[in-house]
Formats: sequence, C-alpha cells, structure tokens
Amino acid sequence: MALIANILTGIVAALHAYFLVLEMFFWTQPLGLRIFNNTLQKAQDSAVLAANQGLYNGFLAVGLLYGIFASNAAVGFQFKVFFLLCVIAAGLYGGYSVSSRIIYVQALPALIALIFVWLANR
Repeated sequence: MALIANILTGIVAALHAYFLVLEMFFWTQPLGLRIFNNTLQKAQDSAVLAANQGLYNGFLAVGLLYGIFASNAAVGFQFKVFFLLCVIAAGLYGGYSVSSRIIYVQALPALIALIFVWLANR
C-alpha cells in the first residue's frame, strides 16, 4: 500500500513539475497557448503571472518529492499530507475561478493520492 501511495504522490509531483515547465517556459509558445486555450496577446500580458504560478507549482512538486524520499517515515507522511492538501485546495480554487477541468487534472489525482497515503499509514 505504501508503494502505491508513493507512486500516486509521485504522479502528482510529476504533474506539478510539468505545470511548472508549461507555465514558466511554454506559456507564450504554441503548446502553452493550446493547453491553456490562450491567445498570444493574453498569454504575453499574463506571462509574468504564469511564471510565478509555475514556480509555486514547482514548490508543490519538491515538497511532495521530499515526502516520498524523507528518511523519517513520519516526516514523509506529514509532508505528503500537507502538500497534497495544498494541491487539492489549489485545484478546487482553480476549478472555481478558472475552469472546472482543473478539478479533474489537479485536485482529483491529489485526493486519490491522499486517500492512499492515509490508508498506507493506518
């Protein structure tokens, strides 16, 4: 069960590393424009904000990875729970304020990982 929890948490971390790359480096490129359904002008106007958002996604990814690889299991559990809850909160807010699709792409995978993290530590 712990292995599954760590794999799912790793997937969430990988998603957020991917979001970092998209928001920091591809926001105004064809890939970013297509994924975020932006016009070039809108993307250029919001590029600094997107890069900042990407950086925060990177922090989430690093926190989750620390939770997976922490030498102390109790500390790892706490990191995973905290950062998965942060991802869920961000995903729910993004789903409310930007697009309901964010709930499925961001919050739902984190919720599933969180359930497995809890089950693995019962």
